[in-house]
Amino acid sequence: MLNKLWGAMIVIGIAVAAFQGKIGNVGTAAIDSSKEAVMLCITMLGVMSMWTGIMNVAKKAGLIDAMTRALRPVLRFLFPDIPREHEANEYIAANIIANVLGLGWAATPYGLKAMAALREWQKENGETGNVASTDMCTFLIINISSLQLIPVNIIAFRSQYGSVNPAEIIGPAILATVISTITAVIFCKFAQKLTN
Repeated sequence: MLNKLWGAMIVIGIAVAAFQGKIGNVGTAAIDSSKEAVMLCITMLGVMSMWTGIMNVAKKAGLIDAMTRALRPVLRFLFPDIPREHEANEYIAANIIANVLGLGWAATPYGLKAMAALREWQKENGETGNVASTDMCTFLIINISSLQLIPVNIIAFRSQYGSVNPAEIIGPAILATVISTITAVIFCKFAQKLTN
């Protein structure tokens, strides 16, 4: 569906440019944008590699395990049906930690592993089919709301595009993500009560 939407927007844009006699501008913009996209990817690759490496060092040093233990009351509140020692808790905690540190890209592998572990937990409980469990939906909503203390990706984008003070986004980002996370938690708890 998304491919069709993007394809339609590209075709419409080219048609409008041709109709207005600005098809040359489309070609120039496509080349300039391609060059800019490659430069942005190189910048973000460096940032992502650094923070993913830091997360791996933190995991090997035992910091992720310590943070997971610290997050247990939160995980118990959000995911009351998952047993304490289930591997899904570790992946969910690592995902939350990565998101709090603003490492959305580093959080993705943990999120995928958490969903796989939640799916296995669902199968262990005899639930079959392709319907997401309440815990899966809760995790997805919490992941999307993404409380962030350091919005690393946005700071990197702002730096790439020449912002005088790329880190000035930290305050508004914390406020916005705190509100979105509180809203997500309230929604999830309300939805859990409706489904039980």
